[in-house]
Amino acid sequence: MGELRENRTFDRDLIDWDQKKVGELRENRTFDRELEVLRRDRNIYEEMLRDQRSPNTKRAYERDLRDFFGFLDKPVNSETVLAFVSLRKPEAVAFVLKWKHHLIAKGLKPATIERKIVAVRSLVKFASDLGLCDWTLNASVLKGLSPQKYRDTAGVTPEWIQKMFNQLDLSTDKGKRDNAILQLLWANALRRSEVVDIDIADVNLSDRCIWILGKGKQEKQRIAISSKTVEALQLWLSVRIEIVTLTPALFVNLDGKHITGRLSDDYLYYFIRRLSVQVGIDKPMSPHRIRHSAITAALEATGDIRKAQDLSRHADPKTLMIYDDNKNSKQAEVSEILDGLIQ
Repeated sequence: MGELRENRTFDRDLIDWDQKKVGELRENRTFDRELEVLRRDRNIYEEMLRDQRSPNTKRAYERDLRDFFGFLDKPVNSETVLAFVSLRKPEAVAFVLKWKHHLIAKGLKPATIERKIVAVRSLVKFASDLGLCDWTLNASVLKGLSPQKYRDTAGVTPEWIQKMFNQLDLSTDKGKRDNAILQLLWANALRRSEVVDIDIADVNLSDRCIWILGKGKQEKQRIAISSKTVEALQLWLSVRIEIVTLTPALFVNLDGKHITGRLSDDYLYYFIRRLSVQVGIDKPMSPHRIRHSAITAALEATGDIRKAQDLSRHADPKTLMIYDDNKNSKQAEVSEILDGLIQ
C-alpha cells in the first residue's frame, strides 16, 4: 500500500503533462483559418481532372461529367460536385440510373453509356478517397449494357478511301492540312486523339517517324511513317511554319479568329463524316472507321495478322499479340503497303 501511495506522487506530474498537451492542441487551432480557406476554395472536380495523367482521359471525363450534370440542369463545378457526393447513396444511384435510362433512350451504344457512367463513378471514388463521402457507385444496376458480340470493323475499301483523298483541294491550306490528317488516319491507322495531340516537335521527317501519345500510354511512342505520309506532312508543314501561334500543335484550326488553336478531335469526326458523304459512302464514317478500314485492308493485302497487329498498336492482350514497342519494321512495311492501295 505504501508503494501505491508513493506512486500517487506522480499525479501532479501527469496533470502538468496533460495540461501541456492540451496547450499544444490549442496551439494547433492556429491552422483553423487555413483549413477554413482550404475547405472554401477546394475544387474536387478540378483536383480529379488534374489527377488524370492521360489528356485523353481528362477530356473524356470533362465531356461526360458536363453531360451528367447538364442532364440534372446543373453546371459542373465545385459546389454542385460537393452537393452530389454529399447525397445519400440511394439518392445518388437514383440520379445516375435515371441518366443511364436517358442515354439508352437516346440510342447510345453500350460502350458509350459505360464510358459515361465510369466518369461519374471515378469522380465519386476520388471523393471517397479524400474522405468526402463514405460510399461508391458500385451498384449492379449501374453496370453498362452488355455490348453486342458482333461489331462491324470492316470499314470501307481502299477505293472509297481513294475517293476521299481525291476530294481534297491541295491548292488550299485547309486541303493540305486535311490531306495530312487523312494520310495519318489511313497509312498509320491512328486514332483521332492521337492525331490532334501531335506537336510540330513530334515530327521527324528525316528519320521518317512521328511521336504519338497512344491510347492508355503515359509517354509518347515512336512510330514510322510512309513515303506518302512524309510528303503530305512536308506539304502541310510548309504552311504550318508560317502560322504564328502560341500552340505547339501540328494541326491548328484555320477558321478565322480561331486560327491559333489546336484542332479538336470533334473537327476530325465531322471532317471525315462530311467528306464521306461528299464521295457517296452510304455507311456512317468516322476517324475510327478509317482506322478499321486500314487494319482490314492491311490484313487482306498482307495476309499477316502480326503485321496488322503492329499497325493497330492495340493494347488488349486478348486480341493482339505482344510485340516490342521499339521495333517498328512490320508497321513501317504495312504502312507502305497501304499507301500502295491508293494513288
